[in-house]
Amino acid sequence: MSETASSQSFPPATPRERSAIPERHRWNLLDIFSDWAAWERGCADLSAAVDRFSSLQGTLARGPERLLDVLQTMDAAGQLAYRVYYFASLRFDEDQRDNQANARRQDVQGLLARWMQAAAWFHPELLKVPLDVVRGWMQDHPELGVYRFALEEVYRQQEHVLDEDGERIMALAARVQEGAHDAYEALSTADIKFPTVTLSTGEQVQVTYGKYRELLDTSQVQADRALAFTTLHETFAANANTYAALYGAVLQRDWFSARSRHYKTTLDAALFGNAIPPAVVDTLIATARDGVEPLRAYHRLRRRWLKLDTYHIYDTAVPIGHLDTRYRYDEVLDWLVASVAPLGRDYQARMRAGFEGRWIDVYENPGKRSGAYSAPVYGVHPYMLLNYNDTLDSVFTLAHEMGHSMHTTLSHESQPFVYSDYTIFVAEVPSTLSEALLLDYMLARSTDPRERVVLLQHAIDGIVGTFYQQVLFADFELQTHRLVEDDKPVTAELLGSLYLDLLRRYYGDAIDDDELSRATWARIPHFFASPYYVYQYATCYASSAQLMREMTTGPEASRRDAVTRYLDLLRAGGSDHPMALLQRAGVDLSRRDTVQAVVDDLARLVGRLAGELEAMEARA
Repeated sequence: MSETASSQSFPPATPRERSAIPERHRWNLLDIFSDWAAWERGCADLSAAVDRFSSLQGTLARGPERLLDVLQTMDAAGQLAYRVYYFASLRFDEDQRDNQANARRQDVQGLLARWMQAAAWFHPELLKVPLDVVRGWMQDHPELGVYRFALEEVYRQQEHVLDEDGERIMALAARVQEGAHDAYEALSTADIKFPTVTLSTGEQVQVTYGKYRELLDTSQVQADRALAFTTLHETFAANANTYAALYGAVLQRDWFSARSRHYKTTLDAALFGNAIPPAVVDTLIATARDGVEPLRAYHRLRRRWLKLDTYHIYDTAVPIGHLDTRYRYDEVLDWLVASVAPLGRDYQARMRAGFEGRWIDVYENPGKRSGAYSAPVYGVHPYMLLNYNDTLDSVFTLAHEMGHSMHTTLSHESQPFVYSDYTIFVAEVPSTLSEALLLDYMLARSTDPRERVVLLQHAIDGIVGTFYQQVLFADFELQTHRLVEDDKPVTAELLGSLYLDLLRRYYGDAIDDDELSRATWARIPHFFASPYYVYQYATCYASSAQLMREMTTGPEASRRDAVTRYLDLLRAGGSDHPMALLQRAGVDLSRRDTVQAVVDDLARLVGRLAGELEAMEARA
C-alpha cells in the first residue's frame, strides 16, 4: 500500500502481548497445518516431489502422457510449496524474535531454491519438442489442453530462453545478483546511524525511518519537519557515492540479464514476460508529465491553508484537516461490507466470511512484522497481516488488503493451480478499487465537513502517492537504465541532478527547492530491490479508476455489465496476459485517455476539497 498522510495524531499504543489479543483477532494458521510436525511432513513431501521432478528430466519427448506427468508433478509441488512456505513465514511474522520460526522459514527458502534449480531443465527441454507437436498433443488430450496458455507462453518467449547450461548459470547467478540490494539493505538498515535531534519542544528524538515519517505526518511545526528532513538526508548525502555505486551495480545487473536473454533494452526485458508493450510505460509517463497542474494546484492549496511562507517536500504530508476520531476494528467491518454492495451480495458474503473466518491478524504485538499484506495460501484461503491502530489509515489499509484477498479467493476458486496466481500489473486493481468504494461510502454517510476534508485529503494523497509519485519513480528508473544501455557513467552527482530535475518537472513552483532533495532518490528501496516495478501501481490506479466509474455511474444495465466484467477479471487469475484481461474488463492502458482520467479525477477532488475547506472554515 502506498504511503499516505495520516489524518490523526493519536499517541502510539503499547502493543499487547499476543496472548492478550482475543482469538477472533488472530489468524488461524492451523488451517494450513495442524502443528509443526505436520509441517515437517509437508516439507519431506515437497523434498520428495522435487527429487521426482528431477527424475523426469529427459522424458518430455516421449509423448503427451509424459508431458502431463511433468506438469502435474510441478503443480503438486507448487501447491505444497505455498503451504509449507507460508506456515513458517506467517509464524515468523507473528514474532520475528522467534529464532526457531526464523530457522524453519530459512529451511523452506533453501528447499524452494533447490526446487528452482531442479526445474531449470524444463523449459529448454520442452522447446526441443516442436510447438505443432505439443499443440497436437493438447488437441487429443483434454487434461493437457488445460495447460495451453502456459505452454504456448514458453514458446512465445523461446528466443529469450537459454539452453540448459545457460539457464543453470542464470539460476546460480540469481543469488550473486542480489549482492547490490543486500549491500543497500545493510547500509540503509543495519549499519545506518540515525541522527538524534532536539525539537522545538525540547524533546530529543532519534530520526529513524518510522520517526521521520511520524514527524512529517503529524508535526505542526515546520522547523521540526525541516530538521527531520535535513538530518536524515544528510546521512544519505554523506554516503552518496556509495549509494550511486550500489545503484550502478543494480543497473548493470539488469542490463546483463537483458543482454544475456537477447533483449534490446532493460525495459523490454521487464515487460516482455507479461506481453506489455513498452508504449504503455511511455504513455503513462507522458500523460502524467502533461497532467501535473492538478498536482501543483493541490500543493498550492495546502500551502495556503497551512499558512506557510515557504512550502517544501517535507510539508507535503502534514494534514490540513484533523479529526480526533477512532475507528474501532469491529465497528468498521460492517462499513466495508456495505461499501462493496455495487459488487453484489455474493461478493459481500465472501468478504464477511473472511472477517469471520480468522483470516486476519489484526493488532500489533511485540516482535510482530510491521506493515500489512495479504498472503495467497493456495488450497486454504488468504491470510492478512495488519497492525490496526484505530486510525483512518488503518481502515483504508484493511479495505486495500481485503481487495487483494477477494481477488485471491475468486482466482483460486475459478482457476486451476497453473493459472491461480496473477501478475502485479492486475493485482493492485482490486485493492485500490476497494479503497475507492469505501471512500464513496464514507463520504456519502458523512455529515461533518471536517470528516469530509480528511476523507478527501486521503483520496487525493492516494492519487499523489500511488499515481504521480510512482510515475516519477518510473521516469527516474527509465532514464537511469538508459544511461547504462548507452554506456554512460553513473555518478552520485548525475543521479542527484536527474532526480532533482524530475521533482521540478512534476511539482514546478508549487514546492520550494531544497538542495538535499537531490539525495532523496537513495532512500527509495524499490530502486534497488525491484526495478521497473512501481509503474504498475500507477497503471493499476488508472485501471481501477475507470472500472470504478463504469460500475457506479450511468444506466443500471451498463453498471451491471461493468460489474460482471470486473468480477470476471478477478476470476481470471493469470489465465491470459494482463493487458488482454484488462481489455476484456473494459480497460485499455495503451490509450492516453485511460490514464488522463486519473488526472481529471485529481482535478475534481482538489476542487471539492477547496469547497469543503471553505465550508469547514465558515462553520468554525
